[in-house]
Amino acid sequence: MIVVATEDFEVYHGVVTDLRERGVEFTTVEPGDAIPERARVLIASPDDEFDPDTDTDIERVEADPEEPRRAVDRALATLRDGGRTIVGVDPGERPGIAVLSGEVVVAAFHVPLADAAGVIADEIADAADPVVRIGDGARLKGASLIDDLDVPVELVDETGTTPYLGTGARGMGDVLAAVNIARRSGDRIRERTVEPTVGELDVIKARSREQSDGNREINEGLARRVAAGELTIEEALSEHRSR
Repeated sequence: MIVVATEDFEVYHGVVTDLRERGVEFTTVEPGDAIPERARVLIASPDDEFDPDTDTDIERVEADPEEPRRAVDRALATLRDGGRTIVGVDPGERPGIAVLSGEVVVAAFHVPLADAAGVIADEIADAADPVVRIGDGARLKGASLIDDLDVPVELVDETGTTPYLGTGARGMGDVLAAVNIARRSGDRIRERTVEPTVGELDVIKARSREQSDGNREINEGLARRVAAGELTIEEALSEHRSR
């Protein structure tokens, strides 16, 4: 069981709210009060003081009032005997991202590609031995994300990872696919070199035309640099105009 014992109101409110939203069993006590015998994890702020003779067998997790969810994640991982942190990613314009502790999904995101590496880095910051598993679809976007990550990455066959979505589940496909990707082992890679197809280059050039002021279209050389992640379309257009 989790015990919340803190004099910091922001920590108390944030942690208790998160625990209730997740339906987790917990109790609260005042710092210095007796800790229930069933307690395995104690969540407190860094400033709370405890008698070292009364809580030596309890794992203590310090909570930041700005990020209470991280403390709850660590507490739940302790209850599950420290399951490995695995991040599954379904790549695309807005990748689905699922964070697992062992077999349990502890967080999920659906963010723009430009924000994905930062989200992943934040989620694995405190993990002892994390791994990121990225689906092998959306090749160019997946390769770009791999280049932005400084963590062990596995490339996963994502065939069949997107489930059927029933009524009311629209928009959940990428996240659910990310969960399935996280649960598949893949091949460890450091980078992914992808040669863009003619169709992929045509898409990039068409987007440059849509984003330009005068219906300009970048050439194939610039389109290849965009595909490789060296330039954004806006930067490619700027370079095209300066020529």
